[in-house]
Amino acid sequence: MTKIPIALEMYSVRKDFSANPLATMRAVKEMGYTGVEFAGKPEFCAEFYAALLRETGLVCCGWHTPWESVQPDRLAETVRLNQMVGNTNIIVPWLQANTHAEWQEKAEQLSAIAAQLAPLGIRVGYHNHSHEFKPLDGKTPWDTFQEHSDRDVIMQLDTGNAMSGGCDLLPMLERYPGRCRTIHLKPWNADPEKGFKSIIGEDSVPWRDIFEFCQTKGNTDWYIIEYECPEIPALEAVKQCLDGALAIRG
Repeated sequence: MTKIPIALEMYSVRKDFSANPLATMRAVKEMGYTGVEFAGKPEFCAEFYAALLRETGLVCCGWHTPWESVQPDRLAETVRLNQMVGNTNIIVPWLQANTHAEWQEKAEQLSAIAAQLAPLGIRVGYHNHSHEFKPLDGKTPWDTFQEHSDRDVIMQLDTGNAMSGGCDLLPMLERYPGRCRTIHLKPWNADPEKGFKSIIGEDSVPWRDIFEFCQTKGNTDWYIIEYECPEIPALEAVKQCLDGALAIRG
């Protein structure tokens, strides 16, 4: 069985990337990453990102795209950007809603966008933080969103964010097989003094179970490592996280 490739969420090394895009991308490739996921409003033109990818041989496996950038007045611009870099996964990284009805509305809206972009070979998805797992009237917003979004909407689970919100990862994943087309491998430690500071393999995430699920039931195309704590220099931290993930995954 082919192993799922590992990419880096470039938000993890955003300061390095802003200062020297090509050197940072080359460093990411040399570490052993296969792809990258960009995040936010592009700093450079689409052609420049495409050139970086060609030069380094990295694949763009996703782009974290603000909600406003997938609305009708911006969608064509967003599609052009992603087509230029060869990306087929547009991921909304943050939504805030106060009721289950509002979460359902957002799920239905994202499903409509997914249906609109499907003929172009582009998928859309949603990435969680911790607030989606805080119960609201006895039910998590995450479950409401998944239940009311189309199966083609990518469920981009962020492991660390979810656990910090109280999520029991494996039972949740088992409720939605086949929807985790891309997944953020973010370490998190149950020790409150460590939290998000731990490197993959030194934390509390059940990595072997996660990898097994993704390989067999998740329909997963990409693992995407994300690490954000400043205690370790960013490029050093993401290298350690990749080494830890590879040691566990094999």
